[in-house]
This record gives sequence, C-alpha cells and structure tokens, in this order.
Amino acid sequence: MSDIFLDAEALYVELLRGVKKLLQPDTVLVGIWSGGAWLAERLQRDLGLPGQPGVISSAMHRDDFSSRGMSAGADHTKLPFDVSGLPILLVDDVLFTGRTTRAVINELFDFGRPASVTLVVLVDRGGRELPIEPAFSAARISLGTGQNLRLAKDDAGRFSFDLKGG
Repeated sequence: MSDIFLDAEALYVELLRGVKKLLQPDTVLVGIWSGGAWLAERLQRDLGLPGQPGVISSAMHRDDFSSRGMSAGADHTKLPFDVSGLPILLVDDVLFTGRTTRAVINELFDFGRPASVTLVVLVDRGGRELPIEPAFSAARISLGTGQNLRLAKDDAGRFSFDLKGG
C-alpha cells in the first residue's frame, strides 16, 4: 500500500475552479458512471447550472469484456438533453489508461454529435494507452500498475479516495 494521501474535497475545489474557466454558453455536464457522475452532480449544483447533468456508462463500448465482464453500470446512461450541437464537459474521477474515456465517447456519439467534448478529471494518474488528455486535472500522481484509486462518497456527499493494491 502506498503512503499517498489525497484530499478529495480540496481537489474538488480545484476541479470546480478549473471547470468554471472551461464553461461556454450552453455547456452541459456529463459525468462518467460512477465517480464522475457524483462529481458532475455536485458541479452542476455548485455552478448554479440549470437542469440535471448527464450520466454516461462505458459498459456497452468496453474493449475488455473478457477480463472485466459486463459492468453493473451498463444501464446507467441517462442524458436528459439532446447532445447534438452542444459543448459537452465530460467529467471523470480518475484517468488512467484512457480506455474508459474512449468507450464513453463512443457511447456519447450513439446519442448524437456534440459540438465538442472536453474532458476534466479529478486525478490524472498517467499510464495512458490511448492518446487522451484532459483539458484540466486537479491533481497528477503516479501509482503502480497494480494499484487502483477510486473516488468514494459518504452519506453526507463528501468525497474521499480508496487506494487498493500495492
């Protein structure tokens, strides 16, 4: 186990600042299930944006079914708006290989053609396998390939991280 300590609440404040700078007129938030969806929901509220953020799952477009199986998030895509022509701010908790982001973009385009898709993440842990780069990340860290960093949310809505592996 690593001695890494990340204050998820402090990083959320940084994410909020970064997202404010990236907003365009008509920007809609879409959070990647599940940690990104939690972040998008709170960003929507804290930014005072109208309506609800979208939630998108990578399950239907994953390229690693043989090793992961079908995710429990397969039916979690909910987009309460037509994505066609809109600037999409795609929100995720932890960016690693880029495979989830690729799958989510494929899923997003099943619903229409956005004007643009901009990725923001709470933590970028490097290790990319695909040419995907966030427009903003609140933190950049290095973890071993056997380590897994996940965002957690308590009953009061406060964020923390779970670090597993070593």
